[in-house]
Amino acid sequence: MEVVLTVDGKDIEINHFVQSILGSTVIGAVTTLHGVEDDCKEVIIKVKQ
Repeated sequence: MEVVLTVDGKDIEINHFVQSILGSTVIGAVTTLHGVEDDCKEVIIKVKQ
């Protein structure tokens, strides 16, 4: 699993442990949604404040 974190256009380095936690949390939440397959290949989330 690869997780990329970009804040205000700047890529933020995150280690494998943090990638695993973030990725697993997002995939776990998204795959419970109606219409999303369990074997999805990519999830993109954009948050604007």
